[in-house]
Amino acid sequence: FFPSCLFAGLTLLRASIEQVHWKEVWNSLPRSMQTASFLPIIPVLQVTYKAPEPKGEHYFAESFDRGTLDGWVLSQAKKDGIDEEIAKYDGKWEVEEMKDTKLPGDKGLVLKSRAKHYAISGLLLRPFTFDTKPLIVQYEVNFQTGIDCGGAYVKLLSQSPDLNLDQFVDKTPYTIMFGPDKCGEDYKLHFIFRHRNPKTGEYEEKHAKKPETDLRTYYTDKKTHLYTLVLNPDNSFEVLIDRTVVNSGNLLADMTPSVNPPAEIEDPDDHKPEDWDERPKIQDPDAVKPEDWDEDAPAKIPDDHAVKPEGWLDDEPEYIGDPDAIKPEDWDEDMDGEWEAPQVPNPACESAPGCGKWERPMIDNPSYKGKWKPPMIDNPNYQGVWKPRKIPNPDFFEDLHPFRMTAVSALGLELWSMSSDIFFDNFFITSDRNAADHWAEDGWGLKKAAEGAAEPGLVSQMISAAEDRPWLWVVYVLTVALPLVLVIVFCCTGKKKEGPSAAEYKKTDEPQPDVKDDAEDEKAEEEEEEEADKQEEAEDKSDEVGTLFMRHFQILLHLD
Repeated sequence: FFPSCLFAGLTLLRASIEQVHWKEVWNSLPRSMQTASFLPIIPVLQVTYKAPEPKGEHYFAESFDRGTLDGWVLSQAKKDGIDEEIAKYDGKWEVEEMKDTKLPGDKGLVLKSRAKHYAISGLLLRPFTFDTKPLIVQYEVNFQTGIDCGGAYVKLLSQSPDLNLDQFVDKTPYTIMFGPDKCGEDYKLHFIFRHRNPKTGEYEEKHAKKPETDLRTYYTDKKTHLYTLVLNPDNSFEVLIDRTVVNSGNLLADMTPSVNPPAEIEDPDDHKPEDWDERPKIQDPDAVKPEDWDEDAPAKIPDDHAVKPEGWLDDEPEYIGDPDAIKPEDWDEDMDGEWEAPQVPNPACESAPGCGKWERPMIDNPSYKGKWKPPMIDNPNYQGVWKPRKIPNPDFFEDLHPFRMTAVSALGLELWSMSSDIFFDNFFITSDRNAADHWAEDGWGLKKAAEGAAEPGLVSQMISAAEDRPWLWVVYVLTVALPLVLVIVFCCTGKKKEGPSAAEYKKTDEPQPDVKDDAEDEKAEEEEEEEADKQEEAEDKSDEVGTLFMRHFQILLHLD
């Protein structure tokens, strides 16, 4: 098993390095090595693109595979409050394939320009009303060239008779904002909804808590990721990336600021009394400084037990003028003063314990007590930390159904980005979970399969993974090297050679030792049979180790 495994593995490694299709190399192997046990580690997936088709009830579905922006409206408005030069929403959009596409024919909406404002939107098939059905929003994003600073989020625009898509700007009312956003090292995944105050009619943004998941990889790996928001009529929500939940909660409990204001607030007209005592401790007014307390005693005193080291050079200075120094020619004593050579360490002090006047070293003064202060005692007049009294909140309201948001009638992207070539695809809005799953499988699922099929070979993946996570080398040793050693031990350790049997002696006329009796012959034969059984068992174990070895390789493929 081991020689075959090693030869096949090295052959496949050559295919990976030389970028030759694995099948060409595989067919060059001897048939004995083309066993099914190797097949699971070889990428055989070949993906053909087919545009996703919406199934079930939905409100919006866009795959861009028609190659046009039909149904989308570019904003003609200008952004208020900024320089005229950058106020226009003039960022360029294109419908095209990804630069390094793994699915020829798969097109998407691409943000092409840097340092521009973008605004584009499209009407839903019909408005979505928040009543008894969940809202599911999902779409794909690929930061093809990475991202420095910019957003890739969507806005669900509020239904209104005043909604004009060609005047779509940052202040256009929206109901939900959702998606990735990044600037510097701040990686965000927004979920914001605008809640209407039932008392005043004013709207306020409510932000979901920040996901605990590390989002960095989704912005840097240059792969296509699926972003999904699920809002349920019971006020629960889920945020998913690649169909995995990264954030979840409840609109009533996990939004900032809270949907409902507190029932009581601090009285703004209440003030702390002047005689309110908040000091928990005070100096003891009855304490008296001890008569023997010396506040003037120094903290340090000379060490009376210190002795000047022998050889100390009292008459030699520690530093002397540099005898090799020369006064600069342009030195003007009237302007610069009398010239003096720079100071250098006295060479006479190099071999001595010290030079100059010797002084006793300073030590802590055992009699030092410092400034006397009265001890602290509990304050008998302590009243605690003052807080204003609570009064009923005049603005209090209780909305137990924040899911019932303002209906939405359009989806839009209103963005600013310092990065270009951001790829958007497969927007989908529905209330049917099965429809969302089908759309995800037919769209993002196909991309994921194609990207997986184009991944580097096994050895390259292992080395690349270990560059980011050095601890994987330990895993490789335990899961690959150790089984290899066991394979070698089981496969290369032969049966110990024994002397000729009694039956073999009878076939020759050469001098020979006395032949054992029949009982001894039978015993020898039994021992030979036992040895053969052990050898067969060892070979079985070798096969088991080989199988385990292959399984470890397969597991390593999926460490990420």
